[in-house]
Amino acid sequence: MDFLSEHQPEILPGNRQLPPTQGVIEAPHGTTIVAVTFPGGVVLAGDRRATMGNVIAQRDIEKVFPADEYSAVGIAGTAGLAVEMVKLFQLELEHFEKVEGAQLSLEGKANRLSTMIRSNLGMAMQGLAVVPLFAGYDVDRGKGRIFSYDVTGGRSEEHNYAATGSGSIFARGAMKKLFRDDLSEAEATTLVIQALYDAADDDSATGGPDVARRIYPIVTVITDDGFRRLTENEASEIARSILERRLEQPDGPRAALL
Repeated sequence: MDFLSEHQPEILPGNRQLPPTQGVIEAPHGTTIVAVTFPGGVVLAGDRRATMGNVIAQRDIEKVFPADEYSAVGIAGTAGLAVEMVKLFQLELEHFEKVEGAQLSLEGKANRLSTMIRSNLGMAMQGLAVVPLFAGYDVDRGKGRIFSYDVTGGRSEEHNYAATGSGSIFARGAMKKLFRDDLSEAEATTLVIQALYDAADDDSATGGPDVARRIYPIVTVITDDGFRRLTENEASEIARSILERRLEQPDGPRAALL
């Protein structure tokens, strides 16, 4: 980013000049991202739907990406800009590690992402906002941590659980009811899929598990062993168990976790 800022600043996402518009630019938007900590790590997950106004722009978009070995980013907001920002963030972390011979601290990664979001403020004012959720395993503290952001790059550390995107209010409510300090890794992965299911139940921009198309949430786990993404079979098994329990007890979200 420093090199581009000095030699060709106009190609950085936040510096591009957009033509004047009379309203908000219609572009695919990603929605709900959730994260929850458990003893020994953190789980970051996202649904698969991208919307453009009242239209489903894509049903199987990927919104959760590894930033490096011990951290990941979940994107909400303008999908194209968000994916580009994540790729640049990945490159920044890799460049730092190669130059310094050591990984940037989790705090440093969170701060760097904050700077990148702040550089996109001009586009955010035109409706092209990017609001990610950043999570990782802090090797110095030996625990999972979650960071949320606003459109100005303001950073906040979240405790226990967090959500961002259009369905976040519903997902947060589900996590608030289901969270425990002693969750196992398996229970934490079930919890985030349950939260995304509840968000999809009330938010049209959030996609729930699609059994017919075999489209399931992306769920990632970050521990002292590093980043791991659940396979499609693992995610589908959890999602199907939640759906089955919901058929038995439609208004009993706690039954889906226990």
